Amino acid sequence: MTSELEVDAVVLVGGKGTRLRPLTLSAPKPMLPTAGTPYLSHLFSRIRAAGIRHVVLGTSYRAEVFEEYFGDGSAHGLELEYVVEDEPLDTGGAIRNVHDRLRGEHAIIFNGDILSGADLRRQVQTHVDSGADVTLHLQRVPDPSRFGSVPTDADGRVLAFLEKSPNPPTDQINAGCYVFRRSVVETIPAGRRVSVERETFPGLLADGAHLHGFVDTSYWLDVGTPEAFVRGSADLVRGIAPTSALPGPTGESLVLDGARVAGTAVVSGGSTIGAGASVAPNATVSGSVLFDDAVVAEGATVERSVLGRGARVGEGAVLRDVVVGDGATVGAGCELLDGARVWPGITLPDGGIRFSSDA
Repeated sequence: MTSELEVDAVVLVGGKGTRLRPLTLSAPKPMLPTAGTPYLSHLFSRIRAAGIRHVVLGTSYRAEVFEEYFGDGSAHGLELEYVVEDEPLDTGGAIRNVHDRLRGEHAIIFNGDILSGADLRRQVQTHVDSGADVTLHLQRVPDPSRFGSVPTDADGRVLAFLEKSPNPPTDQINAGCYVFRRSVVETIPAGRRVSVERETFPGLLADGAHLHGFVDTSYWLDVGTPEAFVRGSADLVRGIAPTSALPGPTGESLVLDGARVAGTAVVSGGSTIGAGASVAPNATVSGSVLFDDAVVAEGATVERSVLGRGARVGEGAVLRDVVVGDGATVGAGCELLDGARVWPGITLPDGGIRFSSDA
């Protein structure tokens, strides 16, 4: 059923990742090291496991980076093609933009910033069995009021697309993964911005098309913010989020080749210590991501934070829920909390910034 003749995968990776700046100044969001390997490696492992081989990447921002890293995809057991958007086309426009690369009767579309454990084979099978024009992955969430909701009838047909509201009638939200009939992709207007959520799906519904819901309660996370990015990486390391691309065993930490962790340092909470990075004696790193060559000095505390490539954290510094850009330095005794972001190459002097007065 999911042979390459029938189902193509399309991964939309054109966004600039502005919510993750400054990390995305140097790399597109799907290429950021997530549990020791680019985020896309984890998604590709799920696509391959579902029996899908042909993958089209819809790119825009820093488009060349994807092909430089993944090439033709053969090292990942896939056949990759790349389509570059000259100007941003939004989700619907981006799907239409890759139409001429599709080979099968159906295509499964992924947003490039969702970490999910949904069963892709079952989603495609549900789509084929129901005869739907489009099948949407609908995730059940504890608090649907933060999202638009998507009610379905007893047979699973989508009834409406509702905006955010305080008391939504269902806990089902659009999880950002769709199976399209190829013939439906062709009906999306070409060469302009098109939103699938605001234009394509409501339009199809109004025209009487069959939109189906594949309802799921497995792992799901939009990793577009620093907080979610750190959590997603930690969940992959700890085996909570599914992947077969983890470059090591699951556990409380992932320490890559060439990294150095002192015997008295504590690294936990699903932290990743990148290649060539170092954690000094009596330092604590919890639930964090250290990119390659990052340095945490003696007695420093790094919690739920991201340190860019070559970033340095000085002795006794405290970082909680912080992003430090590539090559930046946080001086000894500094204290950074709650969403602080240090831009690449910036140096904060010893004791230069604190959030509390107990220096």
